Amino acid sequence: LLEEVKNRENDGYIYEGAEASFDILARRALQGFEDPFKLIGFRTINRKTADNGTEVEAIVKIEVKGEKCYTVAEGDGPVNALDGALRQALESEYPVLNTVRLEDYKVRVLSSGDGTAAKVRVLIESSDRHRMWSTIGVSENIIDASWLALVDSLTYKLLIDGVIVGEDALSDEDPDEHKAIA
Repeated sequence: LLEEVKNRENDGYIYEGAEASFDILARRALQGFEDPFKLIGFRTINRKTADNGTEVEAIVKIEVKGEKCYTVAEGDGPVNALDGALRQALESEYPVLNTVRLEDYKVRVLSSGDGTAAKVRVLIESSDRHRMWSTIGVSENIIDASWLALVDSLTYKLLIDGVIVGEDALSDEDPDEHKAIA
């Protein structure tokens, strides 16, 4: 686990602000945790319209419990559309995901000398009306980095609600000890 954390930190991950992503990483490394779904592929499409508007669509292909699922959603931007398509694919199997809200979305450029090819770090803060948690994704592609953070956010919700099991605790911490929403 320590080596994996060091490698990821060298890539730009910082887990101090993304405890939920660290929890998932630790479960994968130490307990053989399996993700609740597997990505087959996704695509985002941005279309500029004649009236200077924009139409954005995301197509997501995943496998959930051995079943392949293909969904399409529109959004205000590519990340919003991806989030919508992913939730559409998962909510019939995991209805508890209906309560997850994206509260904050931050992007930081990690290698500014690379211009538009720069590596970015995406930090997402999510809530479920009772708790808040943060997740992270890093990539040279802002959409990929966003996808990684979104996936961790939804996976973490399933973990803290006990919908999926990744060994109940990595430590003696209370699993309900998350930032409470006032």
